[in-house]
Amino acid sequence: MEAVSYTAQWTAAARAVESERDDAMFEDRFARDLAAPRGFELLDKYGGGGLLPFIAIRTKYFDDSIDTVLRENAIDQVVLVAAGMDTRAFRLTWPAGTTVYEMDHDALVDEKRARLARLGATATTDRREVKADLAGDWLPALTRAGFDPSRPTLWAAEGLMFFLTRDQSAHLLRTLGTASAPGSRLAVDFASKALLRSPFSQTFLKGLKEDGTPWLFGTDEPEEFLATTGWKVQDLKEPGEPGAGEGRWPYEVQSRDRRGVARSWLVRAEFVGG
Repeated sequence: MEAVSYTAQWTAAARAVESERDDAMFEDRFARDLAAPRGFELLDKYGGGGLLPFIAIRTKYFDDSIDTVLRENAIDQVVLVAAGMDTRAFRLTWPAGTTVYEMDHDALVDEKRARLARLGATATTDRREVKADLAGDWLPALTRAGFDPSRPTLWAAEGLMFFLTRDQSAHLLRTLGTASAPGSRLAVDFASKALLRSPFSQTFLKGLKEDGTPWLFGTDEPEEFLATTGWKVQDLKEPGEPGAGEGRWPYEVQSRDRRGVARSWLVRAEFVGG
């Protein structure tokens, strides 16, 4: 089980906790089984605070972003970049003709397939697994699975950018752009630099570092960062704002012009090139 991402496990555990609430923002009935063997242990280790509500709010934001983008645009292929134990291909209602590509490393893809088979899970759309190393040249594997770069795409990169350096994040976003036809969209999230420095984050960040999955990158200016990689922000929210868990975030949303505040960014963007 060492090959199965720790991050995928504790994210699934957080989704299981949310799904079992009376006021759950979504229901992921597979999450508890996909969190094994260490998901709940890691969730406890990393501490409470804003982690559980953040994962819940982020999951709902990405759910809603997928629904909005596919409803409002002529897009019928979706790529979940570093899909982990995500189950959207099984729990969301998809427009007819949508193909969902789940891209992650070999061992995780195999383990996830085996677990979902034992659970009797059935995809609600055309779901295709893509075994790929995001640190290498992954586009050929995606193309072999049926992906067509000449058609608009929705890329969903959830909970990924923290684990990359700034240069790696920029390179990945530019690579997504090279495979993006006009009209392509992106759903992504970032931490702020201040969040990585905040004393309130250190228990969580120390735990991640101890487990070999440190957070490396944050940006206080997500619009500018994305623009340098060819993406134009269409929607940007922080947890607790309307459309991003309003009423469920345990902290006050701070004014954007207040500097040095620990923030998380939830973003939808359009590929404009350049």
